[in-house]
Amino acid sequence: MAVQKRKFFDVSIEILNISTPVLAFNQEDLKGKMLRLDLSRFLKGKSTEGKFIITKKEDKLVAIMESFEMPLSYIRKLIGHGTSIIEDSFVVNCSDGKLRIKLFLITRKKVHRSVKNSLRKTAKQEVLSFVSGKTKQQIFDAVLDTILQKTILKKLKKIYPLGVCELRAVQTVKK
Repeated sequence: MAVQKRKFFDVSIEILNISTPVLAFNQEDLKGKMLRLDLSRFLKGKSTEGKFIITKKEDKLVAIMESFEMPLSYIRKLIGHGTSIIEDSFVVNCSDGKLRIKLFLITRKKVHRSVKNSLRKTAKQEVLSFVSGKTKQQIFDAVLDTILQKTILKKLKKIYPLGVCELRAVQTVKK
């Protein structure tokens, strides 16, 4: 009985414009597998992790982004003393599915509950207006390029100055 050896196959990650080698027996074994990558290099040192699903397109292995998350250790590092933390989680509809978006905001000083609610509602409205009519990959691209975070921050600065305006997680919702 012959022993089958594993080989490296190149998987292209189009959203990052890179290709990475993955070890497997054959290409069929890789279809549907999850690939986890540290995205800190691509986001200027911001500690994040991306999860990708490997699919096959035209005899090439392609990784499609499934989720984007910040680890809890990085979030703890961002939190300072004498600040208020605002978090929110909601599901948005995009043109080719649903995404769960988790917001993470830190104010510069302690604020009242009414200011927190105002920031939370405005951020949610801004995300919903940004996401409408876009595909999942366009949204992930905007998150990786920090376009979505900057648009939220512009609106929220008018309510109260923020120290941090981040998306803690963006995940596809399974049916």
